[in-house]
Amino acid sequence: MSAAINAEQATDRNVSVSLLLNAAHALDHLVLLIFAAAVGAIAGDFGFSRWEDLMPYTAGAFFAFGLGSLPAGRLGDTWGRRSMMVVFFFGIGAALLLVALTQSAVQMAVALTLVGLFASIYHPVGIPMLVQGSTRPGRTIGINGLAGNLGIALAALLTGLLVKYVGWRAAFAAPALLAFALGFLFLRVVPEETAPPARRAPSKGELPPGVVARAFAVITITATSASLIFNFTTNGNGEMLRERMQAIIADPAALGTLLAIVYTIASFAQLIVGRLIDRFPIKRLMLAIVAMQIPLFASAAYAQGWPFFVFAILFMVFVFGAIPFTDALIVRYVDDRMRSRAAGMRLAISFSISSVAVYLLGPLVKSSGFDFLLLSMAVIAMLTLGAAAWLPAVQKH
Repeated sequence: MSAAINAEQATDRNVSVSLLLNAAHALDHLVLLIFAAAVGAIAGDFGFSRWEDLMPYTAGAFFAFGLGSLPAGRLGDTWGRRSMMVVFFFGIGAALLLVALTQSAVQMAVALTLVGLFASIYHPVGIPMLVQGSTRPGRTIGINGLAGNLGIALAALLTGLLVKYVGWRAAFAAPALLAFALGFLFLRVVPEETAPPARRAPSKGELPPGVVARAFAVITITATSASLIFNFTTNGNGEMLRERMQAIIADPAALGTLLAIVYTIASFAQLIVGRLIDRFPIKRLMLAIVAMQIPLFASAAYAQGWPFFVFAILFMVFVFGAIPFTDALIVRYVDDRMRSRAAGMRLAISFSISSVAVYLLGPLVKSSGFDFLLLSMAVIAMLTLGAAAWLPAVQKH
């Protein structure tokens, strides 16, 4: 009887840990996109005539988001993933409060960089913590991806409402309080680790070094190009919708609702793709998902009004649908003992390079327009497709 009770308690604890880690993923993406959703209001408050001129000030956040993944991954493996997640919750809460208190663009740039630094902890630490021991990693990653992208949708909706009725500072303060609450809950629910991952016994056999090296190169290249597209879209979609649908809607809360609809619908693509990864060869799926991005971006470049809204949903379905592949490939090729370090290395490269997208977004749109941006993303998707074709074929597992 006691064994059965202990097993039931362990199951409940595992479910609680998974829920908290998925909530952390939602929070991670939410906090990085508050600025993009509120940039128009912040620009006016800080004396900028155009939102595009303020956008480069957030580049530091995304650069830190990438570069910080390297030490975060190392500490996750060598110090402990639970400890690093505690730092994530409380660090990100404190950094968000600093953003809410800023009085100039330079102060905001510094505070946002701190947000990006603490946000960098989640992907190399939280996802390996979530999938360790999972029998269906694709499904686990898909659910986690859905949670992360619902955070993106919530960022658009919550920020739009708070900006309209309270002010842009509240859009940063409210998630800060949520981060603190989740941190205290995480401390209470998640048990201490018996040993850091690096000190545990191997969980799988070694793959040939050449195969691992080739796969890691493909993972890094495709993740970098996919991150460029992800940053261009998630940071630019709000203003893109505003421009392409200005004759239909202008209210910030309504615009945030439309953007939330786009992200909510697209988010379920990760859940579907995650399940497919467990059933079909991963390379074939990846090629199909990436290939669909090309015509959708190209078509969206010439659309206006409601047709553009439909294209925005469609291309975001395939942008989000491509996200689970990177983590699934790391699970396939890398032992759990060093999974955080491998993920951190990949993230440091891909996210640091893709932070250029955030820096260039405003100036690029100001000089060439959103049609050029969308066509550029179609070209980037073509490069991603070429790199993915070089991926070593792997069997489903």
